[in-house]
Amino acid sequence: MYDPTVARLTYRALLGRRRALILFALPVLLIVIAGAVRGFSGADDQVAVDVLGGFALATMVPIIGVIAGTGAIGPEIDDGSVVYLLSKPVKRPTIIFTKLIVAIAVTMAFSAIPTFIAGMILNGNGQQVAMAYTIAALVASITYAAIFLLLGTITRHAVVFGLVYALVWEALFGSLVTGARTLSVQQWSLAVAQKVGEGDLITSDVALPTATVLLVVVTVVTTWFAGQKLRSLKLAGEE
Repeated sequence: MYDPTVARLTYRALLGRRRALILFALPVLLIVIAGAVRGFSGADDQVAVDVLGGFALATMVPIIGVIAGTGAIGPEIDDGSVVYLLSKPVKRPTIIFTKLIVAIAVTMAFSAIPTFIAGMILNGNGQQVAMAYTIAALVASITYAAIFLLLGTITRHAVVFGLVYALVWEALFGSLVTGARTLSVQQWSLAVAQKVGEGDLITSDVALPTATVLLVVVTVVTTWFAGQKLRSLKLAGEE
């Protein structure tokens, strides 16, 4: 189910110069904000939760997921180079699974690590805040990568739709509108963070068992559907 050659090509595409600059921008901004906030307000658990929840988990993680998930396959479909890949003796579900693993790894690296660093800067992991949000970022990275990989296989405007989802649904509705929170990856991952964190600083509108089921189901279903969409692509001469 995992092909090293496909993985190497996908890493090379995702970590190219221009895309890597975009991937680095948000984590650097998060750490700069954390340093500035710590300098002005000192170590404060509530402030740490506000920064990590409001910017890291609600904005940075989904946007990085968009870049990694759609970038793992979208450009190849857009420019037609996916034909070369599909002509090789590699099963199409294997291609999708390999690209998903790469997208997850990239999303985790560029979201969870800076989230932990920012958390340590903000309050030194007081009440396990840094660790809680780091684990939430890791969990969310898996589901976001699967969702946005699917978007990359079904539309040429995957980045646009992905950013709308990340910025409007997750960052805005997922944070402010009560009904929408139940269908938010952010809230599902916050349920995990709430379990890890100490005290009642971190809260989620979704219970942990429900959140766990939804995270697994959405990840599996979107990955399966992406494999089916890629399987339906026809090469010239296949018919």
